[in-house]
Amino acid sequence: MKKTILALCVISCGFFSCEHDAAAHKAEAAKKTMEAAKPGDTSMKAIKITPFSKSPEFTDAAIKSMTFKNGKFNFGVDGSTYKLGDQTSDAATKMCANSDKGQHIHLIIDNEPYAAKYTAEFDYKIEDGEHYLLAFLSRSYHESIKTKAAYTAKIIQVKENSIADEKNVTTPMMFYSRPKGTYVGKTATEKVMLDFYMVNAELGRNYKVKAEINGTTHMLDTWQPYFIEGLPMGENEVKLTLLDGKGEIAKVPLNPVSRKFTLKADPTEG
Repeated sequence: MKKTILALCVISCGFFSCEHDAAAHKAEAAKKTMEAAKPGDTSMKAIKITPFSKSPEFTDAAIKSMTFKNGKFNFGVDGSTYKLGDQTSDAATKMCANSDKGQHIHLIIDNEPYAAKYTAEFDYKIEDGEHYLLAFLSRSYHESIKTKAAYTAKIIQVKENSIADEKNVTTPMMFYSRPKGTYVGKTATEKVMLDFYMVNAELGRNYKVKAEINGTTHMLDTWQPYFIEGLPMGENEVKLTLLDGKGEIAKVPLNPVSRKFTLKADPTEG
């Protein structure tokens, strides 16, 4: 009987000892993780999306015409206050990535990342065949101008690096714009702009955009740019999906779309 009691005591002590060791191990691991997160490191923060701050509207900015012949685009850009190559007036206070080359055209072919073009005429190469083309006017910090006059959306037939035939996009579509590429430094990485372009569709009752950012889901029912905060340094990923009124993936071209981008700390900071 005494031996049995002694054995139970030994087993019980061993059990509680294991529990204590496991708890201590978890606490030590958590401590090391927190210590690894240096001041300013966003890897421990939750990802947050908030509406972008108000921007100059450029209500009369317009793409009046577009041609593509022998590998050269030529856009007719108009507007009393909007000029390609100018810095948008609030760029210095926007607290996000900004192009020192100024305002520009975003040119998107199919589901590819956009090309930023700072002049109305430029060389470009497009493979022969059918393509979706979207071009819109952008502020210097890459925010799109969301008016009917400021974009053109076409289905184009390309032959020998020229448009052989074209027609307007008539179906609802969503095009991905930002984030894109590599962001360097505190100003560019603390708040990253999320922007996309809607064609023939209004967000709200009939359509919504599901934004999956590093696996976290955010539902967007207003067409506007957003700030993304809490992103970690290194590679990140955004996936945008246009949903219909039933919450299902809308059966439209080029939907959904994913893009990877990178955040880097400013190398001049200690």
